[in-house]
Amino acid sequence: MSLENAINEVIVSKMGDGTVERLVADNLEKSINKALENLFGSYGDVTKVIEGKIKEQMVERLGKFDYSAYVAKLDFVLVEILKETSLDHKKILSNFKDLMTEPDFPKVVKLSDIFEQFKKHVAKEVDTSELKVEYDDDVSYESVLVTMEVERAEKRSWSSHEWAKVVFECEKDENINCEIRLSKFDQYPWRMDADIDSSIASLRYLDDFKIYLMKLKESGREIEIDIENDEDDVYADAKPEASFC
Repeated sequence: MSLENAINEVIVSKMGDGTVERLVADNLEKSINKALENLFGSYGDVTKVIEGKIKEQMVERLGKFDYSAYVAKLDFVLVEILKETSLDHKKILSNFKDLMTEPDFPKVVKLSDIFEQFKKHVAKEVDTSELKVEYDDDVSYESVLVTMEVERAEKRSWSSHEWAKVVFECEKDENINCEIRLSKFDQYPWRMDADIDSSIASLRYLDDFKIYLMKLKESGREIEIDIENDEDDVYADAKPEASFC
């Protein structure tokens, strides 16, 4: 028997016992499964259509959703927690609440306005333990000298970037001193380039001025350097007890 006749007999035999039909069916099933996997896979056409429809529905519904009630509930929960928790936790939650409050900044924030905020901060937080008590018109602590100075970095002739450091200092309490960095590109306005730690661990130690700076930075407001340096005398908000001994 020739090779051709042997092959022909095998083919006729397999077609007769249904082997060919079974193999065709098996491979057809595999092809269909593969095609469906491709259609429904991560980058499949059907998956893209389904994702598009889901996004359309979700975005439309989320856009119409009123979140104001939940903001009020969050505010209520925070207030209740503040009443019940320890002092450290109260500070963390209070700072968190301040950070979440929508800032009310003008479109352009002047450096002189930031200095005013620093002076308020000094009046509230300055250490009075080493301050003299004055008895002129009223009993009060002596004033402290507060200064602000802009230190501009040398600009390279070939660079379009500029940087400046603004230093805020209190003569009587160096622990309250602070500095921020500003940067600008070409003709664009100055903006804050400060990096203040806002992790949960540090929320306990953030003061009002740092929270103000963080919100100012996150708002992306334009900063106008309307003054290069300034100084003023600030009186502490705290009042000493009168003693005439």
